[in-house]
Amino acid sequence: MERPSIWVIIVVLLLSVLFLREPRFQRSEETFLRWLIRHSQPAVKAVPITIVETGRENPPSPLETALLLQGALEFKPTVIAIEPVLQWGERSKDQEQIFIDQAMRVPKLVLGAELTATHDPDAPVAEIPGFTRVTGRRGDLPEFSGIEHQPGEDVRILSTLGFINLPEESAADLHVPLLFQYRGDVIPSFALQAALLWMRLTPGEVKIDIGSAITLPNGTKIPIRSDGTLLINSRTVQRARRITLNELLLAAQQHESGAATAIRLEDTRTHLMLVRVETNAPDLFAAAIGAIQTNSFVRRVSWIFDCAMVVIAAAFSGALRRFSRIDLIIGAIAFSAAYCLIALAIISRFSIWIPAWLPLGAAWISVLFAIILPKPKDSVRTVSIAAPPPAP
Repeated sequence: MERPSIWVIIVVLLLSVLFLREPRFQRSEETFLRWLIRHSQPAVKAVPITIVETGRENPPSPLETALLLQGALEFKPTVIAIEPVLQWGERSKDQEQIFIDQAMRVPKLVLGAELTATHDPDAPVAEIPGFTRVTGRRGDLPEFSGIEHQPGEDVRILSTLGFINLPEESAADLHVPLLFQYRGDVIPSFALQAALLWMRLTPGEVKIDIGSAITLPNGTKIPIRSDGTLLINSRTVQRARRITLNELLLAAQQHESGAATAIRLEDTRTHLMLVRVETNAPDLFAAAIGAIQTNSFVRRVSWIFDCAMVVIAAAFSGALRRFSRIDLIIGAIAFSAAYCLIALAIISRFSIWIPAWLPLGAAWISVLFAIILPKPKDSVRTVSIAAPPPAP
């Protein structure tokens, strides 16, 4: 095997160091992750979530929400979590009382609310139960000082608040916040609060290592970034049940009368029922809750994999110079296609995400240098033999 070119090794190693140290390059890998998620199937078979979509009115009216609770209680779900913030005006007081009457019958109810970083100093400070067993650096957690939108006081005392704030960045379709910082305390988001109630856990039973994992009493570790977000597979919600409000009410009426139902909801007793407004936006909270319920988290492969791929690309850079340009280009295309297919199989089977830009980039740089650099010449010594003069 020919010795690899020193220039190839230098360029590949510099590229690797730049890629691993620059956060913007690391975030570019999520473009490949989106492609993997879009073209793969989640490994989990079923998610114990029933998603009920109301109309496009946000929030739904008190009467509509009361009817939803009445229909849901027919099947006794473990937890009912309502995503939109239930804020109604003074004109809806009579209907709101109907909702309160139904909410009193729900054993575990989670209602959406929104935090704010610009709190009115004259407004009373709300007390929010937080986690007590927290380690790690908190500087990257979103910090808030007050509650901007929340249900009325009569409704709040019957429920547990879950905060629906989402990151304002391009990666919001991949990362769902699980933790917030509220006046120095670490508190759960809507998704984590609903999941903990479904698992019958309190914040005091949970151990948090910011930037590493949220450890549950049963040993389950929920991987989180330094900003408290969870990496999700948005296609997980395809394994959840999705129904409309009208379908729920019809199924409840048929179940009460003993008639056969078109949609069987008897297993809802073990489900978490998530209520959301009908929209084209992805079900981020459902995906996060489902990942926690089924312990199916998207994890990035170790950085050792990146280093190994870079070393292999640099080591074979010398041998590549023996091939023709056409063979090199065809081989690089075939390798890239095979790599993507393997990545799809791995994330579908094991929910493990392997990177693309650094390994494939190192391979293509090695191919490019093999094409550009001159071919090595064999240094064969030749000896000239003088012919003797003709005889006189």
